[in-house]
Amino acid sequence: MNKNQPNNQEDQEIDLTQISKKIGIFFQNINTFLFKCIQFFVKNAVVILILFVLGFGVGMFLDSTNKTYNHEIIVTPNFGSTDYLYSKIDLIESKIQEGDTIFIKEVLGIKKPKEILKIKIKPVTDVYRFIENKTENFELIKLMAEDGDIKKVLEDDLTSKNYTLHTITFKTKNQIINTETVQPILIYLNEMDYYKKVQNETVKNIRIKIIQNDTIISQINSVLNGFSNMVNGTQKSDKLVYYNENTQLNDVIKTKEALINEQGIHRVQLVGLDKIIKDNSATLNIENTNSVNGKLKFVFPILFLLLFVLIHLFSSYYKNQMRKSKMI
Repeated sequence: MNKNQPNNQEDQEIDLTQISKKIGIFFQNINTFLFKCIQFFVKNAVVILILFVLGFGVGMFLDSTNKTYNHEIIVTPNFGSTDYLYSKIDLIESKIQEGDTIFIKEVLGIKKPKEILKIKIKPVTDVYRFIENKTENFELIKLMAEDGDIKKVLEDDLTSKNYTLHTITFKTKNQIINTETVQPILIYLNEMDYYKKVQNETVKNIRIKIIQNDTIISQINSVLNGFSNMVNGTQKSDKLVYYNENTQLNDVIKTKEALINEQGIHRVQLVGLDKIIKDNSATLNIENTNSVNGKLKFVFPILFLLLFVLIHLFSSYYKNQMRKSKMI
């Protein structure tokens, strides 16, 4: 045992020495590599500077000539027309990708059909409005969330298509004006005879309901005025009067309050029911800066430099291999 100990110590010392040598060689190689890199850039400083200037100029030119713009329209599909709206947007997108300029120009009504590049639609996730005063929607979300992630449930097509607001986004090559692009799309989306009939009947029913509610409110006001006159007459006669606690006066007042609130809701509804697909707002001409859009003036100098370095490495590799082949 004692004889083996010195041997083990010597082996450990040899191993540590080798490891330290390898570490030293590794850092020396890094130092050499860094020096060669610096030497390469110093040697080719003029070429690199020219490449940077050239890349920046090309990038600036392409950024100014290849701009694209995003546009958003927030809409409300009325009368159960959500699936109809999504199918129409999908149809427009398919025609754009097919390059069907006849459809885009004559059916959709956009005068410059090649300007539009893409269109899509997605719901505006507003779960609070979705469950507001709708107990059945709240219970539905609770039931669906029991077997899965609540976030996935809220973003699921079955749920999201029932949200009130939806965003139509489309991309064009150049800036647009509302009358030439947005309005033709909205006119196209609102041309559906079935939903027009549903719209007429729905608006008619709401207006009838408003008239009936006004009549009921007027009758309630007459009852309350009569009761008020009776109370004032009793006070003047100085007679003691007992009122039955079971009178439905409080119920009448609550009914009037509920009817007034309902009238307000109906009048607001009529404002949004003038179209099948109601446009609430439109934001146009947002310059697209996703990915490398608008950043080519920075991308091209780096790209040119990388190409120059790769060409130099390939050239060096080729020369070394040629030298070796001649030696053989």
